[in-house]
Amino acid sequence: MSKDKGSAYGTPATDTSFRKTWDLEEYAEKAKVREDERREEGKARYEAKLAGKKYHKPLTGAETLTTARRNVLDLAGSVGKTMLVPAGAGTGKRGRGAGFYCEACDLTFKDNVQWVEHINSMQHLRAIGETGEVRRATAADVHARIEEVWERLQERKRADVTTLAERLEVRREEDEREREERRQKRLEEAQHRKQEKEDAEKVKVEYGEDVRVEGEHDEDDMMAAMGITGFGTSKKK
Repeated sequence: MSKDKGSAYGTPATDTSFRKTWDLEEYAEKAKVREDERREEGKARYEAKLAGKKYHKPLTGAETLTTARRNVLDLAGSVGKTMLVPAGAGTGKRGRGAGFYCEACDLTFKDNVQWVEHINSMQHLRAIGETGEVRRATAADVHARIEEVWERLQERKRADVTTLAERLEVRREEDEREREERRQKRLEEAQHRKQEKEDAEKVKVEYGEDVRVEGEHDEDDMMAAMGITGFGTSKKK
């Protein structure tokens, strides 16, 4: 009788105990709960539609009151950028696609108007755990808000002063650099003219008056070409 061949780890070759096992009853229970929730939501949506109302996710009691948005919406941050989206994401709003994507609701909107309307809608507020109701502010809250805004304005003014001083310093450095460049250019031009004059004088000293300097005898050449030899007189004194 032949023995079963073992694996390199000392276990039978047909042993699959290393594989992950799944609790079928647990996942069946999760699927049943998910199906019941989906059925209840569908029933609630149908009843809301019959009543002429819009369906909203029911409250669980853990929601918070809606507060004012502190951050500024960046609606132009993706202009000119390339975005990779999954295949088939160009149709419908469900899932991630090209545009403004809401992770809480798993929806994609193609323009900023729909996006702003969505983040202010009750559907989005319920999805992020807010009730959609605003708490009535007290006098202490109003004073605290005024102090916060005032401090923010003061910090902005201080930042503007610093920024203005930096801009003035940069402008002063640029003016100095431009003046230095103009001064260097004038010095180079003066040096070039001086060098040309010295070279011309040197040529005259070495070769005498017979040397023709460029541009010096243009008038005499033109008069000779016209047959004019001079404006003198032949009358004897």
